[in-house]
Amino acid sequence: MQDINRHNVQKLVSLIAEAKKITVVSHMKPDGDAVGCCIGMYHYLAASGKTGTKIVLPHRVPSYLNFLIDKDMACDLCIHEDKPKLALEVISSSDLIICLDFNAFHRTDSLEDALRSSAAEKVLIDHHLNPDRTSFTLAFSETEVSSASEFLFQILMRTPIINEDAGNLPQKTALALMTGMTTDTNNFNNSVFPSTLRMASALIEAGVDRDFILSNLYNQYSEKRMRLMGHTLQDLMTITKDGVAYIIFDKKLLQEYHIEEGDTEGFVNLPLSIGRVKMSLLLKEDGDRIRVSIRSKKGVSANRCAQLHFNGGGHENAAGGRLYIPKDVAGIEEAAAYIETYTHLFMTTENEK
Repeated sequence: MQDINRHNVQKLVSLIAEAKKITVVSHMKPDGDAVGCCIGMYHYLAASGKTGTKIVLPHRVPSYLNFLIDKDMACDLCIHEDKPKLALEVISSSDLIICLDFNAFHRTDSLEDALRSSAAEKVLIDHHLNPDRTSFTLAFSETEVSSASEFLFQILMRTPIINEDAGNLPQKTALALMTGMTTDTNNFNNSVFPSTLRMASALIEAGVDRDFILSNLYNQYSEKRMRLMGHTLQDLMTITKDGVAYIIFDKKLLQEYHIEEGDTEGFVNLPLSIGRVKMSLLLKEDGDRIRVSIRSKKGVSANRCAQLHFNGGGHENAAGGRLYIPKDVAGIEEAAAYIETYTHLFMTTENEK
């Protein structure tokens, strides 16, 4: 982890100390890792005396993560989707912006222009490929790590205030970072490194209640999610002869089940429990585009498939992308044919290149 050296950590500490207005931001459609590391950083900054810190996100926090948002920080969380003018004002008035869990400004959707034009110092902390280092004053980037939450944990551990002792982390920071790492590894089912287990051990020893996290993440789902899951596995999952499973959610289905952001979390992983499935795709209609999540077993590159055919990328076995309407497909009704054509090409000729 060459970016986590004494010089860079000290520079981060100095930037934080000198800043008067700090804003923490993350990517569009924030997931557990994005929310976890943002809230974790927020509470670390508050404990460091930076009580005016704001979090700005492009879209709402999924409801299953609401247990991380306490009353004290709720007023410092600004959602562009709900209050666009205020969100942009917060960014423009900042003198330090800490960017978490994305590799380039375009991943922030509606916040992109404001971030690009801001004169503030900008810090990147991310675990995705191909970071746009030129846009940041200081960049921490590492792909051999489970999550942005784990990477942030490793950085904070090296700061003087924490001094390699997880017990010195604010409890709310520790809780949020453990939550972010848990969701991004699918509860230790993928992208787990030795450092991930060391992080978990240190945080549990420091008092983090993992049972509390698991109960909130996995035992508080709505009835509509469970009914949709059954319908998905019974009627909507297709498995091709190449061992590719895919699920397509069109706008009508999402409305029928009253699906909110986060309700389908983990669905893309379900087909991978089938022996002959080597790669799984979940597609969701979203306005003039179709969002694509891709997961794969070892030996099949979800990242390469996303790059070649779905305008995206990510990690070796967990990636995402999108199809644009009408550029890539005329509509959601053509998505199945597109998937079968291009995943067959990928599985037979491109995966090993």
